[in-house]
Amino acid sequence: MLKNEAEYRRAVQELTEQRARLEQQTERLKAQKLSDEQVRMAMEPQWAYHRQLAGDIEHYERIKRGEFDVLRNLERLGELLIAVRIHLGLTQAELAERLDVDPSVVCRDERNEYHGVTLDRAARILNAMGVELRTSVEVPGHGLGALPSQIPSAHDAATTA
Repeated sequence: MLKNEAEYRRAVQELTEQRARLEQQTERLKAQKLSDEQVRMAMEPQWAYHRQLAGDIEHYERIKRGEFDVLRNLERLGELLIAVRIHLGLTQAELAERLDVDPSVVCRDERNEYHGVTLDRAARILNAMGVELRTSVEVPGHGLGALPSQIPSAHDAATTA
């Protein structure tokens, strides 16, 4: 996961340079009279890395546009915290200042994608960024659960009866 503009710019440059190298290497292999299948097999690991890098770049660009992945059962919460920081244009140092922690703490946490972060700490990070995370509950076979503000109170039931 790309975590800042510098990493993004390096990745874009690497992708461009790498594509040219891969195409040159493919042509060299073809010039050695290898079959298309042999060329494909020889080049596949390098093209797989190229596709992964392109995917990382696309993911970063989606984050910058504010397009976040759906969070299910709080899995990948750490990635979401990083994505929100990126979208807001905050540096790790700026987030650290808002959290009143040393920048090395945020750097370490993001390097580990906030693995094992508590809900209390995640809420503190979201609050420091001025972001509200909303959740819904879905029970299989019952659809979307009502949020507390959508559940009629006893008073509401009495006044509508």
